[in-house]
Amino acid sequence: MSPTVVQGLSREMIALRAAKELEDGSYVNLGIGIPTLVSNWTNDRDIIIQAEVGMLKVGPLAEDCLADPDLINASCQAVTELPGACYFDISDSFAMIRGRHIDVAVLGALQVAENGDFAGWLNPNRGFPDGVGNIGGSMDLAVGAKRVIVTMEHTTPDGRPKVVRRCSYPLTAKGVVHTIITGLAVMEVTSHGLLLKEIIPGLSVPELQSITEARLEIAPNLKEMEL
Repeated sequence: MSPTVVQGLSREMIALRAAKELEDGSYVNLGIGIPTLVSNWTNDRDIIIQAEVGMLKVGPLAEDCLADPDLINASCQAVTELPGACYFDISDSFAMIRGRHIDVAVLGALQVAENGDFAGWLNPNRGFPDGVGNIGGSMDLAVGAKRVIVTMEHTTPDGRPKVVRRCSYPLTAKGVVHTIITGLAVMEVTSHGLLLKEIIPGLSVPELQSITEARLEIAPNLKEMEL
């Protein structure tokens, strides 16, 4: 079957769907890229977002006219404060992460494998010298958070699968991903592989499988993606 081209959810809507996975009272860290948009959908809920640079109770992204260059997230985007926001040294921030005090990390990825491995810090196809990438705090978060959610586009810009059998890029961490949310589907990593739980309206399971290298198990209660 030829690969199917489907207009998936926007980056903002992927972030909204990820926000639905977060439970009230949880402490959450947002990685760079799509994950940073999650903070736009949580400010009216009891969710405490941590910025690894040393801030708790991060609010939505700041509008340009209100931006404070001293208040930034992992992507160096200006953010807002929620009531009760506090600040601390980055060493304390990583003590929280490495001490497993973060309930959920929402991270971006270049590839995710069906066994929960993921790669997100180095794309060899960009032609940089060996080992030149952007690690940041992703490795600490991947193994320090109690749950890892990956948000990303379902394929690369040239149509290659990002949900794969085994990662071909250098790994960020092994076997840590619990949930994958793309613009086309929601998948859960299980001991038997990837369980397809939600799919975007207008896309069939065979069409989704044609652009997904990993084999998809179909949930008995498979439904359309909910926002």
